[in-house]
Amino acid sequence: MPRKIVARRSAIHGNGVFAVEPIRKGERIIEYKGRRRTHAEVDAGDTGDADSGHTFLFTLNDEYVIDANYEGGVARWINHSCAPNCEAVLEEHDGDDRRKDRVFIEAIRSIKPGEELAYNYGITLDEAHTPRMKKIWACRCGARDCTGTMLQPKRKPKG
Repeated sequence: MPRKIVARRSAIHGNGVFAVEPIRKGERIIEYKGRRRTHAEVDAGDTGDADSGHTFLFTLNDEYVIDANYEGGVARWINHSCAPNCEAVLEEHDGDDRRKDRVFIEAIRSIKPGEELAYNYGITLDEAHTPRMKKIWACRCGARDCTGTMLQPKRKPKG
């Protein structure tokens, strides 16, 4: 399959990923790759700091996280947007080994050459979403309906 995307500097934040050829709605663009690590390993390490406002971590399932800081591919450069043109799709492995689950980035609408790819990161933190945390996790997508933060509203507990 010819390469339809390229990583380069982004007006949203740091690096970004851009279409170099048209991408169809529903097209699977790229896999989010990186080392599989347990949540405990990530929490104990230096790549899971919620105070950084920057992450290459992708929650895979209840057991594992994809850490694109290690063995990560181009997909780690896809930025967040409140008006995304892509989405992350989880593909669960048929067996019991949750490390074999995978994440793919797919287009949710047609994407033109030159357009930056973006998806909603869906970040929720265990700690309170204080004004300080919202500032750390500020969104710079520039969408008309931008929420100003990559943090998603916490769900109210049922009861």
